[in-house]
Amino acid sequence: MERRSFIKKAAVGASAGAVVTPALAQSLPTINWRLASSFPKTLDTIYGAADTFVKRVSQLTGGKFNIRVFAGGEIVPGLQVLDAVQAGTVECGHSASYYYFGKDPTFAFDCAVPFGLTSRQHTAWYEQGGGRELTREFFKGYGVINFLGGNSGTQMGGWFRKEIKSVADLKGTKMRIGGFAGKVLERLGLVPQQLAGGDIYPALEKGTIDAAEWVGPYDDEKFGFYKVAPYYYYPGWWEAGASFSFYVGLKEWEKLPKEYQAAIEVASYEAHVVMQAEYDARNPTALASLQKKGVKLRAFPKDILEASYKAATDVMNEEAAKNAKFAKIYEPWKQFRKEQNLWASVAESSMQNFLISTVRGGK
Repeated sequence: MERRSFIKKAAVGASAGAVVTPALAQSLPTINWRLASSFPKTLDTIYGAADTFVKRVSQLTGGKFNIRVFAGGEIVPGLQVLDAVQAGTVECGHSASYYYFGKDPTFAFDCAVPFGLTSRQHTAWYEQGGGRELTREFFKGYGVINFLGGNSGTQMGGWFRKEIKSVADLKGTKMRIGGFAGKVLERLGLVPQQLAGGDIYPALEKGTIDAAEWVGPYDDEKFGFYKVAPYYYYPGWWEAGASFSFYVGLKEWEKLPKEYQAAIEVASYEAHVVMQAEYDARNPTALASLQKKGVKLRAFPKDILEASYKAATDVMNEEAAKNAKFAKIYEPWKQFRKEQNLWASVAESSMQNFLISTVRGGK
C-alpha cells in the first residue's frame, strides 16, 4: 500500500470531510464494526483516541465505514481486548500492548519497556526504524495487525505515602505497578501489586499499598491521589513514551477494500498525533495545579535510577536469552535506542536543558 502517498492526499481532502468521492462511495460496501477499548471514558485523552479514530474513518470513507467504540468492560474487560480481537468477538480494539506482558514480554516493545524510547523516538522507530515490520510479524502470530494509537509521553514515577531517599527505602514498599517495571523493581526489594485503576485510591488511603503509578498530572489529578500520597516522583523510567495501539483482526483486515484499509492507516496515525498533543498541552497546567494543592514533587535519587537501569538491563538480557521472539526485536531496538540518544544529546537535549534552566531562573 502506498501509505504515505495516501496520507498526502488525505490531508488535502480532510477539510472537505471525506476522501472517498461520492461516485466511488456508491460502489463501496457499508461496513459496521465494533471497537473494544481497554480504557474507561474518564481517561478522556486515552479513550478519546478511539473516538478520533472512528470519526476520521467514517469521514474518510464518505460515511460508509462506521466503527462503534465500547469502553473497557462494556463488551470485555479492559485487559482482554487483544483476546477479543484475536477471537473475533470484536473486529478491532484499542489498548496498551504491555498489558499482555504475561502472554509474552515481547508485546511490551509495541508500548513501552524500562528505560525505553520517548514518544518521538518510538514513532521514529515504528515508522522508519523497522518497528512496524518487527511488531507486525510478531502480532501476526496472534491473528492481529497493529497500528499506532497514541502516546502519553514520558510518564510520572508515581505517588508515594512517604519520601523515598535511596534504594534502601524501596525495600518492602508495596506499590501498584506491574509488567516489566514490577519485575525490575522486585529485584530492588519493592513488592509489586496488581490493582485496577478504581481500586488505587482506597488502597492508598487505607495503607494497603504504599505507592502507586498511574499516568501523569492530567490524569492523576482527577483521581485525587495527592490527598493520600503527597510525594509525586519522576521520571517514570518504565514508560519513557507509552505508546497505545489499535488492533484489527487479520481476517477482518483482509476483507476490507483497499480504500478502507488506507482510511484506517490515516485515521490511526491522526489519533496517535492528537493524543500526544493533548497530553503535552494539558500536563503543564495540571502539574501547576497539583503543586498549588501541596503536592511534593520529587526526582528519583540517582542511586535508584542507576540500580533500576542495571536491574532492567539484566531482566531484558535474561529474557532475550530464553525468548527468541523477544531477542529478534530487542537487538535492533537496542541499537536504535543507542543512536537516538546520541543524536538527542547533541542538539535537542542541550537546547531544551538551556531553556529549562533559563525559564526556571525567571529570565
